[in-house]
Amino acid sequence: MNYWTELSIEYANQRSYLDDLFHVYPTIPEGIREINTERWSNIENAFKAKNNIALIKELLKLNLFPIKDSYIAYLKRDASSIDRNPKTINRICGRLYDMGLDKIFERCSEPKETNRQIGPFFRRWTNSKALGILPVSINDFKKNKNDAILNGSDKQLMDFATEELNYKHSKGLDFIGRFNGKYVIGEAKFLTDFGGHQNAQFNDAISTIQTKNVNAIKIAILDGVLYIKGKNKMYKDITTKYKDLNIMSSLVLREFLYQI
Repeated sequence: MNYWTELSIEYANQRSYLDDLFHVYPTIPEGIREINTERWSNIENAFKAKNNIALIKELLKLNLFPIKDSYIAYLKRDASSIDRNPKTINRICGRLYDMGLDKIFERCSEPKETNRQIGPFFRRWTNSKALGILPVSINDFKKNKNDAILNGSDKQLMDFATEELNYKHSKGLDFIGRFNGKYVIGEAKFLTDFGGHQNAQFNDAISTIQTKNVNAIKIAILDGVLYIKGKNKMYKDITTKYKDLNIMSSLVLREFLYQI
């Protein structure tokens, strides 16, 4: 098994893994979503008047629709479909009237899900000099061949990897560094549970480090449930199928970089 994967598993099972990981991913839930007063007034008026079309149109303007329904995304992306599909609108509005205004407001103002907030945290952590050096701009990164971490936008990281490192994968990167004259690229994920979206996140990271002909060391900086020993698929995969890939926790990343 890859030494850094093994070390990550040991860390997760023998030390204060979650306590330490909170420094990287401080997943503090946000407060409730703000709803524009005028917009909410329009929603109330449409609800009380039982104006289905107006109610749907106003609710679709919010960041969060109050009910989960497979047809909502379509209505949001094609406004003309609202007038053309009265039965669908009536069906959805029936559920809304059953909920009542108080419940609709509560649902529309729910905080963002924690796992959707964690994306920027890894880069904030690297920008705190947690890896021993302060990340630099693209111009400074290109100036010399010293040890450095690139601090840039998603596009800047992608462009550099594509143009300078022959990275041809479609997925963006969360980390580009240069240590001991060698480039390192990686994707960072915090996998909070098993199944569904989290499995897709895991597979995304694996596909990145399986990309061929890249002029860099490829790593998957993964944290979370994949290091729980047992029969879960992620653990099985990192200890068997992907045992030779550079899969590691952010908490052992510093040691990995400086031994290159």
